[in-house]
Amino acid sequence: MKAREADILIHPGLYGPKPDNWYARWARQIGTAEMIEQDWSRPDRSDWTANLIAAVKLAKRPVVLVGHSAGALTIVHAAAHLSGTAVRAAFLVTPPDFDLCGDELPEGRTFLPVPREPMPFPTLVVASRSDPYCAFETSEDWAAAWGALFIDGGDSGHMNSDSGHGPWPEGLMVFARMMGQL
Repeated sequence: MKAREADILIHPGLYGPKPDNWYARWARQIGTAEMIEQDWSRPDRSDWTANLIAAVKLAKRPVVLVGHSAGALTIVHAAAHLSGTAVRAAFLVTPPDFDLCGDELPEGRTFLPVPREPMPFPTLVVASRSDPYCAFETSEDWAAAWGALFIDGGDSGHMNSDSGHGPWPEGLMVFARMMGQL
């Protein structure tokens, strides 16, 4: 599948899109991509999940979901409600472990517990060995539980612009490869 044949729905993390992050760049560069809108001032798993499901239902083409951080967890929480919909795949980058970092990011606790059921569509998880918000082994364990392909992103921090992942061409190449296999 080519990107132009799908609606690519991108879900940022806790505080919404940052213009220099890779996913914001993708939303600007990929003609069929759009950012999911949320109340970024009040992260709430139920609201965010409902908004994501509504966006999928409005799609006109097959859907590919892209999530960063809490956006990845939103996709995982919504997955049980997306079986049989237009969703063809999910690309999840650095899902956070709010059990680990919940003191630092208490608003993330609404995303607990993290579901462990298999995803109903092909899923790829990219994790960093030096993500301050999630142990690499936790990401690897979640990916196995979800039945996802797991990609070792190396020592890459939280894979955002703060860790040098503004453009992130390597991620775009992995995403393009995933799209080509759909």
